[in-house]
Amino acid sequence: MDRETRAKIKEKVARLPLSPGVYLMRDKAGTVIYVGKAKALKNRVSQYFVNLASHTKKTRRMVEQVHDFDYFVTATEMEALILECSQIKLYMPKYNILLKDNKTYPYIKIDLKTDFSKVEISRKRPNDGARYFGPYSGGVKQIIDTVNRTFALPDCTRKFPRDFGRERPCLKRDIGLCMAPCTGEIPAEQYRETLRQAADFLQGDYEKTAARLREEMEQYAERMEFEQAAQVRDRLRALEKLTVRQKVVAAPDINRDVVGCAVNELRAVVEIFYIRGGRIVDRQSYQFPAEAAEEREKLMADFLVQLYSRRADIPPEILLSEPPEDQELAEAYLRELRGRPVSLAVPQRGEKKKLCDMVSANAAETLRLLMTRAERQSKLVAELQKLLGLSEPPVRIEAVDISNTAGSDTVGAIVCYENGEPEKSGYRRYQIGSVAEGQDDYAAMKEVMARRFVRALNGEERWRAPDLLLLDGGAGHLSVVSELLSGMGISVPVYGMVKDDKHRTRALVSAEGEIELKVGSPAAALVGQIQEEVHRFAIGYHREKRRGHVVGSTLTKIEGIGETRAKALLRAFGSVKAVSEAELPRLQMVKGMNERAARAVYDYFHK
Repeated sequence: MDRETRAKIKEKVARLPLSPGVYLMRDKAGTVIYVGKAKALKNRVSQYFVNLASHTKKTRRMVEQVHDFDYFVTATEMEALILECSQIKLYMPKYNILLKDNKTYPYIKIDLKTDFSKVEISRKRPNDGARYFGPYSGGVKQIIDTVNRTFALPDCTRKFPRDFGRERPCLKRDIGLCMAPCTGEIPAEQYRETLRQAADFLQGDYEKTAARLREEMEQYAERMEFEQAAQVRDRLRALEKLTVRQKVVAAPDINRDVVGCAVNELRAVVEIFYIRGGRIVDRQSYQFPAEAAEEREKLMADFLVQLYSRRADIPPEILLSEPPEDQELAEAYLRELRGRPVSLAVPQRGEKKKLCDMVSANAAETLRLLMTRAERQSKLVAELQKLLGLSEPPVRIEAVDISNTAGSDTVGAIVCYENGEPEKSGYRRYQIGSVAEGQDDYAAMKEVMARRFVRALNGEERWRAPDLLLLDGGAGHLSVVSELLSGMGISVPVYGMVKDDKHRTRALVSAEGEIELKVGSPAAALVGQIQEEVHRFAIGYHREKRRGHVVGSTLTKIEGIGETRAKALLRAFGSVKAVSEAELPRLQMVKGMNERAARAVYDYFHK
């Protein structure tokens, strides 16, 4: 992986959400070489590109070939697991070694053509007329057990009708967990109907099955048959757990497209997931100007017509997050293209609605990624303009802070932001001369502002006045600086930044009073970032000055040792303590030192 690719991936990883999902690593040719799932996409994917030495050889080889990656956002980690299995089955990636063994992912088979067949595991999916569900990456035996318990189907090794009446029914018939076809008393059609219900359940008809179980449980409870009610309750709970596993991957005979939409102030994104054989085999995103989404129904109708006029593969069912304009006309058009009926549906509840929600969430994520950093920062600036009621966006913002220790080593600092981003060429540092001794932040702030804006009055371009000036302080600082700027004939909006007891920026102070910054708002985020940055910059300069002061108060007290030699000694030994413990020959070897100066240092610490 070259430096440019690493930088591109690093930037993309930094913008990942902390949502569950599935990621697909691609090589330079665009081939999927690895599929993985994550509880938090940003955390998991970032681990691949830091501390490479700690990875296994296989992972290091994979990371070296990664040129880009894609990802799906899911609602739960379980959805990510099912989707991961589906994508691995589809792409068979090179580096999913542990999942590419001689085994195949199992299906659940229900044969409705044969009398008294059972719910079975199948490693293959032949075209034999039976119904197959899956494939499943794990837990398929538990799923079959749940289905058998829910529908009272047999799970024994007996073959029917061969073994009718050969042995007495087992205990499961007595406790209601098996309809006991072994007795030969269950009609074939009744048994087949029960199997059909189990197949419908595996295909996604959970709510109907759950409603039937709830009704049965309530009937037992009304008859005070609490043991039987508890058994049905356990079956219902098992059913609900199984339902979670069926959210993403549908039955193998399901073909449908799912369309979702997301819009912000700049653009609209329409996302479509193609589901074939119960698996998400592809996805596409289309972006449009934000104006196109002002009529959402028309946008959806136009999108469907334009998309499917270019696609030969039109499924029988298309799920939409919102209705298209003139839905009947759109269905008629698609039916004409396909030659068979096409259903357009906007689900309002159930698993199909959740699937639409997932696609819409991915559309929103695509929309977020399409927004450039400049657009995001510009949005923050616009929010701040709106909050303060400024006539123009504050493109250039400067912030000022004063730092000292008990009135000594007082310094001032200015940071500059342009379009919501730090502009380092506008950073300034000041050593305060107007405060001889003691602490006077007002006088120090006034000196910094006077020196800064005199340069602006001289017409120097890089010293041009900002669109907004922020002071790290309250009403007192605001009053002093406002009076100074007024006297200089400079008109710049000025606000003080104040913090709460948790040291978070809580408000801006103006001449009219405080303006609250709501926690989590874009304006609060920008102002808080600026206040922290100017504080960091001022503190850093103050510490630098203070370190120089400490050096001057120790080594420079030694005869023949000035500031230059003191700094050379500290560079060579790292600390004053190390200098004090050094032997005379080592002191003489320091650049700039001679025998006399080295002897003076040695004698100072040893006599």
